[in-house]
Amino acid sequence: MDAKVTLSFDQEVISSAKAFAEQHNISLSRLTEYLYRQITSNSYNALEDFPIADWVNAVAEGRAEYHTKPRKISKSDFYEKK
Repeated sequence: MDAKVTLSFDQEVISSAKAFAEQHNISLSRLTEYLYRQITSNSYNALEDFPIADWVNAVAEGRAEYHTKPRKISKSDFYEKK
């Protein structure tokens, strides 16, 4: 059963959250509910312990891909090219 709740957030946070929810075809209410459910269903000692990657993967469309830039050339390679 759903219950109504009134919350206050920074306007920038609300705008970003609404955009995120819209991009992922989920309502802001359901996104908020999901996050609260995750936080309260596990034993987190601090907010920093919350596994962000888990909920991002849960609401993402498809598998997340991480891209890295190639490392700069090493010091020895740099001097060899001169």
